Amino acid sequence: MINLRYFCIDFLNTMPVIYNKDIDDQTILAVWKIEEREEDLISGLQLKKHELDFLATLNNGKRLLHWLSTRLLLRTMLNTADYIDCRIDEHGKPYLVNSDSTISLSHSFDYAAVMIGKKNGVGVDIERIEPKIHRIQQKFLSPPELLHVKDNTDGLYVCWCVKEAIYKWYGKKGLEFKRDIHIQPFELHEEGSLTALVDLPEGRRTLTANYFKTTDGYMLGYVVA
Repeated sequence: MINLRYFCIDFLNTMPVIYNKDIDDQTILAVWKIEEREEDLISGLQLKKHELDFLATLNNGKRLLHWLSTRLLLRTMLNTADYIDCRIDEHGKPYLVNSDSTISLSHSFDYAAVMIGKKNGVGVDIERIEPKIHRIQQKFLSPPELLHVKDNTDGLYVCWCVKEAIYKWYGKKGLEFKRDIHIQPFELHEEGSLTALVDLPEGRRTLTANYFKTTDGYMLGYVVA
């Protein structure tokens, strides 16, 4: 059985991990700054033919590095020499074959984030903070949410990352950011938590989500439930 509270410390110390945290005794989160080359990442993985075939469809660049880095971080966090069979289901949600643990993967430019839950569902999203989010704020925020955020760039990214994390946590198609996920008023800090009301087909859920801003301009949101 995999001990989720044990990291492969020696390897993590060689990786530019900017954040790793035991969310609770069943859930872990790590964020890694990608500085390695493609061949370095591949050398740390056990890849089978279907994965190599998929990699062959990706152009060299960030998309390839993102795929490799999330898998290598996942492997490191699980601390196992065994092959890790990570697949994508019909809704686009990643999962581990023959494992009860749930996972969530995210990446943005130079960063990769992975979250693993042994008992609960998890969702994580990381985004580089850029002014362009102002152009789409009305597409993912309701009027009350827009009124609360007051066009604040960091606040907009908190809402986006939290809604994306909740979407990944739920893991099924049909959930809409503006219609179904309602961020309640919160005080904006560099790191904090907030409440979200989520209208699911099976009923409304009240979730507590967390977020933090990195020193070099990224926002990360995550949820465990």
